Amino acid sequence: MEIFLQLFWTFLKVNLLSTSGPASVGLLYHEAVGRFVTEAEFVQAVGFSSVLPGSDALQLAMYIGYAAGGVTGGLVALTASILPPTLIILGVTMILHRLRREAWVGSFVEGLTPAIAVLMVFTAWKIFEKGGGMNWFGWGIALASFAAMWFKIPERFVIIIAGILGVIFLSAS
Repeated sequence: MEIFLQLFWTFLKVNLLSTSGPASVGLLYHEAVGRFVTEAEFVQAVGFSSVLPGSDALQLAMYIGYAAGGVTGGLVALTASILPPTLIILGVTMILHRLRREAWVGSFVEGLTPAIAVLMVFTAWKIFEKGGGMNWFGWGIALASFAAMWFKIPERFVIIIAGILGVIFLSAS
């Protein structure tokens, strides 16, 4: 029962303190690695959640919850992940409906954009660094992935191809 309370509190906290699915990955990394999953499991979970359709944050919650407490743990983590954004978006929608014509609302959202982008870059760097990407193969995949996304190749294809290349080139090592 204690593990379920820890899962619930962790995912409630992560989803109250982060502004988006990708932004929550960094916070979740600090909260979950070493407590619920290993670093390797976390990197694997991030990779799988990026390939699968749907919300990355919810898939990570279910994966980590399942790893820590089975099906019940997955459901507890999922519930705790869904609860804050649902309540917050209901409240924000009610407020924005009343303030929708105010100019500062759009400026506020535009001000958030650079901060979220930087947070995502730092999180990506941590995952790259900890996930074993600091070698010629990792840098090659990173640069090829960047180029592919620059040319608007869908992210899911880029990730699947990178995984296949990993199997081909790293299994032989």
